[in-house]
Amino acid sequence: MPELNRLTVEEYKAAEKTPIVIVLDNIRSQHNIGSVFRTADAFRLEGILLCGITATPPHREIQKTALGATESVPWQYFDNTIDACTKLINEGYHLLAVEQVTGSIPLYDFQPAKDQKLAIIFGNEVSGVREDALSMATGCLEIPQFGTKHSFNISVSAGIVIWDIFSKLNYQKVK
Repeated sequence: MPELNRLTVEEYKAAEKTPIVIVLDNIRSQHNIGSVFRTADAFRLEGILLCGITATPPHREIQKTALGATESVPWQYFDNTIDACTKLINEGYHLLAVEQVTGSIPLYDFQPAKDQKLAIIFGNEVSGVREDALSMATGCLEIPQFGTKHSFNISVSAGIVIWDIFSKLNYQKVK
């Protein structure tokens, strides 16, 4: 394991973060929540806001997929997504929802602005991002799909979107 050069939890907390916060809007599956924590840890995101019915750590089912990431990734709970979005807007975050709506931006066309703080909202597995939260977002991202299904699991969506934005932000740093 030392060859992997992994950070300790203390080193992670002190390290520079990718300027992205994830908002989980009423996520039902605790395995999905844990997976998002693990992805947030992997890309050293600023944190996760858990909203509504979204379960919070510590919880055995979250831990199964988070594998300890709930200890490294800062998180906060909000009774409703609107309060979380309001907090983020007041802190200067640019809110984006991941949702299939009229006017959504295909993920491959989205280019994050350099030095812009982003908050990305992922919605409920059945009903998606709440309408009132969608209205607060400055845009919606859509993951293009080419098969017979029209949605991904929330943890898969989070992995795709976070990786895409992370890679674009880090490519900009090298340019």
